[in-house]
Amino acid sequence: MLALFKNIKDRRTLLCLSAAAILWGGLNLPVSAAVARPTIQPVMSSGDPASASKEAQWSGRRQLYEQMSAATGIPWFRFAAIDQYERTLAKKGASGQPVSTRLTAIKIPAPVWAGPLNPDQGDTSPNSISFFDGFGSDGSGDGIADPENDADVLYSMARHLLKYGQSASDFSIGVWEYYHNGRASQRITQFAKLYEHFGRLDLSGNAFPLPLSNLYSYRSTWGTGRSWGGARIHEGTDLFAPQGVPVRSTCFGLVETKGWNRYGGWRIGIRDIENRYHYYAHLSGYNKTISRGDIVTPGEIIGWVGSSGYGNPGTQGKFPPHLHFGIYRDRGITEWAFDPFPLLKQWENQEYRDLKNKRSKKSAVN
Repeated sequence: MLALFKNIKDRRTLLCLSAAAILWGGLNLPVSAAVARPTIQPVMSSGDPASASKEAQWSGRRQLYEQMSAATGIPWFRFAAIDQYERTLAKKGASGQPVSTRLTAIKIPAPVWAGPLNPDQGDTSPNSISFFDGFGSDGSGDGIADPENDADVLYSMARHLLKYGQSASDFSIGVWEYYHNGRASQRITQFAKLYEHFGRLDLSGNAFPLPLSNLYSYRSTWGTGRSWGGARIHEGTDLFAPQGVPVRSTCFGLVETKGWNRYGGWRIGIRDIENRYHYYAHLSGYNKTISRGDIVTPGEIIGWVGSSGYGNPGTQGKFPPHLHFGIYRDRGITEWAFDPFPLLKQWENQEYRDLKNKRSKKSAVN
């Protein structure tokens, strides 16, 4: 049985899962639930994840998820959701540390992996880890439970999740029991829904929140003072435009909030796959076909520019019509705002470039 990622220079994702009988025997599942052992195809990738193309990394990760899904019955998008949540929490390593050659980002702490009372916190023996009630298991069939081996990590997570069942609600319970964090459970459930809906890992791509035109204007207004409702700073960018100009989703995401906020008026919040919360405020109204829990795509109309807010539900006209756009990043424990102006300029410029290229191609054809 080949091990994963032994050679950094010639790294291949050699995910060799155990035979179906071994896997399912370890999970104590009925023989009728077993599936044929998947045919493993090597996943080519460069030794340095930083230099590998995103497409190659997405392909490698997808194959890992699907092969583990074939062995355990857990849908691939649930593995992807957990991995992506951990990816959004990941911090850059200190300088001088070796570059990780793993494809997944799931990091299981040593006391959890080996067992909190295990005197050897670097233990990789499945038997002694099990004795000390540790999390780690051997998923690659090499007799070692290695927390740096993607197959072992995903298989260990699968064993944990299957203790609670295989339904969507069982999955949420299993995630909560692992993280003991309601926010983590919510985010992972959201990510799983996005991956299942689109059927792919690549959910990159953004749109400017207003249709490109000469009708709007904006500048960086981050951190300027606000007094209504108490002294506070402005956590976003104001895009001034006429009443009723369409407001568009800036991302692939899931509608997390929708309704009245006394500061933002009629507002809507969308969570993207990078665990960023896109906040649109002071709307004059919503796209009536969109509800909480719905999935949206970049450029999709979600509402219209207005001047709602600064009062009870329905308050209008206390300031000129504009869209307040804010963006917040969730790091697991806290969620904090950051200046969206650079991203807005980036998205706007990219749309202009795409439009120019489209026109050039059309002219070339004609």
